[in-house]
Amino acid sequence: MSHIKKLEELLSKSVIPDINDRLDEIFEEIADSKEASEDAKEEIEELREFKADLEDVLEDIKNGDMDEDEAKELVEDITMAQRNDDEDFGFVEED
Repeated sequence: MSHIKKLEELLSKSVIPDINDRLDEIFEEIADSKEASEDAKEEIEELREFKADLEDVLEDIKNGDMDEDEAKELVEDITMAQRNDDEDFGFVEED
């Protein structure tokens, strides 16, 4: 399987659903307590931004704008982060 296909599968079947699950958990916590803490608001914003970035990666794949080397690097970063339970999956925020 190509690295691009592996990345696409990893993002669409694992990482993005995990982000959606975490967002659901946060919203349930907010609903239970009837208010959102600053930490919860910040985490929601970060997760939404991260999810949007990952969706951009999927769009790049769909448009053919992803090369095998870049996909391989992203797959390695994601799998390492998943093993280490790293919340940002090795992605570095760009300025």
